[in-house]
Amino acid sequence: MRLLSWFGMLFICFVSGGATCAPRNAPMPFPPPPTVFNEAPSLDQIASVVNRNQMIRQLSTNSATVKLLSMPSLPRLNATMHLERDKNFRLRASLPIVMGAGMDMGSNDEVFWFEVPEGISKTLYYARHDQYRQQLERAILPVDPSWIMDALGLVQIDPSTVDAGPVRRSDGRYEVSSMVSMPNGIYHRICFIDPSAGHVTDQYLYSPSGQLIAESHASKHAYYEQFQCSLPHVVEIKLTPNLGPPLEMKIEVGAYTINQLLSGDPNVFAIPTSASNMVDLNTLSSGAAAAGQPLPSNPVNYSAQGNPRYPLRGDLR
Repeated sequence: MRLLSWFGMLFICFVSGGATCAPRNAPMPFPPPPTVFNEAPSLDQIASVVNRNQMIRQLSTNSATVKLLSMPSLPRLNATMHLERDKNFRLRASLPIVMGAGMDMGSNDEVFWFEVPEGISKTLYYARHDQYRQQLERAILPVDPSWIMDALGLVQIDPSTVDAGPVRRSDGRYEVSSMVSMPNGIYHRICFIDPSAGHVTDQYLYSPSGQLIAESHASKHAYYEQFQCSLPHVVEIKLTPNLGPPLEMKIEVGAYTINQLLSGDPNVFAIPTSASNMVDLNTLSSGAAAAGQPLPSNPVNYSAQGNPRYPLRGDLR
């Protein structure tokens, strides 16, 4: 299996919590969120509504399905997920027989990892968050896991970082551009906001060079009255790393459990220690294996993607 194909499969599970072959029901229809904007909102009003999701500290589901759109031959997968702000993920998953079995993926405040079977042993791919952020332009995956949490409905808007907007688009939605400071420069995140309910529907992340490296499109929002905010039950994500082809996936969630983890394991966010092989993704991203740590079989090198023009405000989709 090609290296980037593995990462495409792994990343889908990292985001959504695992996979099996059996189909799972699509989300039920939800009543529309209430109207919060009756007239053109200010930036502070938009931020206030979007940031209501800060009341959500934990999110779990055991009724998700995932489809890897960039690998259409793969079946739709069942999924479970545990996440906790700001960087905590954990899953243990079995994959379809064609891909092997026994996958363990997660993240905590210090590191993120993917543990996969290779032959009769297991290999743990890992990276420290702080080190990975230093070389995102060369990384296998172009975004930090916290961006994926944003895509799942937990995005926040800090008015102090906004450099443009809100601008009313031709489709009625509002557009807000924010600066994101990273070690290699200033990124730009563009958010589209529903003109009535005030939730974020689309996100685009641009590198300092103007390359679109990640985007998400959320729909079928359900309103959670206790938290006065909406969460999407369908999310499409596209990642465009410099080192390989785009990865596209669609996540559908039947039901969420909020501020409660569906796991009784006190070490649910601890990195596993049973793998016989370990590979530091920071060395893999830069094209060299760490001393004594094997690379996956048959790695594939790809040329860098193009550098599309950074779009004008209101000219994104």
